[in-house]
Amino acid sequence: MRSWSIGLSGLLLAAILATPAWAQRGPHKVYISADMEGVVGVVTGAQLGPSGFEYSTARKYMTEEVLAAIRGARAAGATEILISDSHGNGQNLLLDELPPDVTVVRSWPRPLMMMEGIDETFDAAIFIGYHAGTTNPDGVRAHTMSSARLADIRLNGQSVPEGGINAAIAGHFGVPVVMVSGDDAAVAEVRHVVGDIEGAVVKWNYSFHSARTLMPEAAYALIEERVEAALRRLDDFQPLVLEKPITLDVRFKNYRPSQLLAYLPIVERTDAHSIRYVADDMVAVSKFLEFMLNYEAGLEP
Repeated sequence: MRSWSIGLSGLLLAAILATPAWAQRGPHKVYISADMEGVVGVVTGAQLGPSGFEYSTARKYMTEEVLAAIRGARAAGATEILISDSHGNGQNLLLDELPPDVTVVRSWPRPLMMMEGIDETFDAAIFIGYHAGTTNPDGVRAHTMSSARLADIRLNGQSVPEGGINAAIAGHFGVPVVMVSGDDAAVAEVRHVVGDIEGAVVKWNYSFHSARTLMPEAAYALIEERVEAALRRLDDFQPLVLEKPITLDVRFKNYRPSQLLAYLPIVERTDAHSIRYVADDMVAVSKFLEFMLNYEAGLEP
């Protein structure tokens, strides 16, 4: 009986040692931040807002890409998933098509912007439907937070796209970004900032408003595959943690925003179009950016 007990213990130990690291760590809690400009088939404003004639179709594509990411995450062991609807009005995902056991962050403003709800309890972050940044000469609908108002955003001197800002917010909480989907320029740009993460290229840009695109079903299959692959090698990734204090530089396309913001004692005007804010951490950076882009004296209610 004793020898059987020892043998069983040995088998259990062998089974544990043979289990992949991602499985040994237990259930995954996964954060999905979803934008729309990088979604399959999306190329112009006709898909990006309620007034566009293809917006309802693009909402479907966006929702299906998120569903594909959910399937991939679950195949790798995820048991809790939070999704941030992070495009436009923040009310794009079709809730009645999502699983009943996920939760969704909707609408604005939010202190952590496209990463609202993330904290230290998450194992990984995934970016779906992302686009390139405003300084990138390539990429469909390339911009950073506001295509109409901003010319550049820098963190500690480095120009960053939305994916870089959001990865740094995740990194503040010790959460690595492990996968990104979008056009070829967006995937390459996020990888340049974050590292060699998994990527799903669902279209290849020709210009700001043109691309060669996969068909939706092919894009969904690719996203599901890349998300699962990322979470199965979770230990290969590290959070993006910036040195503190964090210097935020913002360059506007017009001069008046920098002039008015410099009235605040925490803001330095560095040239006619630019300001600088030095923050204790990425939470403060995020709150400043959200305030900067959304405050108006006539806000109601």
